[in-house]
Amino acid sequence: MTYVEQIAEDWRSRLKTELPRSSETTRESIVQWLLGDDLDRFETYTAERLDIEVQAMDYRYRILVQRYFETPPQRAYKNLMQRLGSMFVIRNKINTWIALSRDRQTTVVDVLQEVIQDLLQNDNYMQQQVKWIAECTSDPRLRNAIVLTATEEYCLRPIRNQPLLVYRFVNFQKRTQRGGMTQVPAADFIRLVSEEITSDDAEGTVSLLDGEALAQFQEAEAQQQQQELRGAIAPRSLKTI
Repeated sequence: MTYVEQIAEDWRSRLKTELPRSSETTRESIVQWLLGDDLDRFETYTAERLDIEVQAMDYRYRILVQRYFETPPQRAYKNLMQRLGSMFVIRNKINTWIALSRDRQTTVVDVLQEVIQDLLQNDNYMQQQVKWIAECTSDPRLRNAIVLTATEEYCLRPIRNQPLLVYRFVNFQKRTQRGGMTQVPAADFIRLVSEEITSDDAEGTVSLLDGEALAQFQEAEAQQQQQELRGAIAPRSLKTI
């Protein structure tokens, strides 16, 4: 038995015990999502890397069952907003931005909703995940639950000791300075998620544990910091000369 076959069997056994009321189809969809689309990668992992992969799957699974699985769509969406809004660094940055804006009626939830909508529409990694999730299940409620799970996990990935969502918010700020907020209602968000993940366009998918995507993001941010540092150093050097 290969590594991936053993891991899959372990998950099937676990889900049968922990989700006994769920259908076998539902449990199999969750297993497929947790494993990701690139099963060959498991055979190249060291024992240490394999352990990290299994821990990551367990982390995503716990997010799913604690906040989104078999939860009504509106409540599940509210759970996502509460989870992301509970992060002090995110809430603080959004409150500061609102205080400096002209629209004092805007709330933290309004802004978070816009940022997540922007993430699903413009972030290549999340678009690929949405397509992969659509391949794993045709059940709209399960699709929505897994999309919200993947969104939370991705938004809270640490980059230089801050959640990735902080950097997505900064990018969002730059765009809204030009175009303004659209304030998509929560109900429309749920409908849009359901519509997007039934798309037949499934060009290339990636694993949910995509270290390369995170590494590319970090590299781009590091290059930007270096450029800013050079810009700050150059005038001082000229003064010295």
